[in-house]
Amino acid sequence: MFAVIVNTLAIIAGALLGLIARRFISKTVSDAVMAALGLCTIVIGVDGTIKGGDILLVIISICLGTAAGEALRLEDRTNSGCERLLSRFAKGEGAGARIANAFVTSCLIMNVGAMVIVGSLQAGLAEDYTMLYTKSLLDFCSGIMLAAAMGAGVLGSALFTLVFQGFIVLFSEQLAPYLDDQVISALSATGSLMILAIGLNMIGVTKLKVINYLPSLIFAPLVLAASSKLSGMF
Repeated sequence: MFAVIVNTLAIIAGALLGLIARRFISKTVSDAVMAALGLCTIVIGVDGTIKGGDILLVIISICLGTAAGEALRLEDRTNSGCERLLSRFAKGEGAGARIANAFVTSCLIMNVGAMVIVGSLQAGLAEDYTMLYTKSLLDFCSGIMLAAAMGAGVLGSALFTLVFQGFIVLFSEQLAPYLDDQVISALSATGSLMILAIGLNMIGVTKLKVINYLPSLIFAPLVLAASSKLSGMF
């Protein structure tokens, strides 16, 4: 768990530095940084989606997940919940939605990909923390840039990282048989497509409700399992 705590502290430190820098950055510069981050995010999303493998699986997972997210109105409920929760602290119309957007964006960018799952499994099974320490450095840099461009919501990704990665590390022996290469690839590719959607939103090309896509990460391993069973039948 020590490596996970280091990763969490790295995100907090990076985000705090970004928030401090944000105070001295003009809106013009902030918008330019946001656009640059958006372009980088698009590249990360495209690369991860292509490397993920079975694009048909990704398409089915995204379609099913988005349908579920829309039916549950996840984005609307999340944004309104944040507005109510932060109404006493966040000023300005839509402040809660912006914080929620920064939180989800940073969580996906920092916690989607093979490095997260494989690194956490290595830490739990073999006490090999190399990958998580490398990720901590990357997340520290990402935290600075994301917080400078998007604000305090990025800090929330530290808590998510602690819970998500900590869960994998603590239960690595139980999870390892289910998190094989195919499942990791499916989750990475599906998550990368959501990262691509975030990048398009960041540069203002689209206004996709990415929070509604989150159930896709649940459907991805289910679709993979169904596909494997069907393949075995024929």
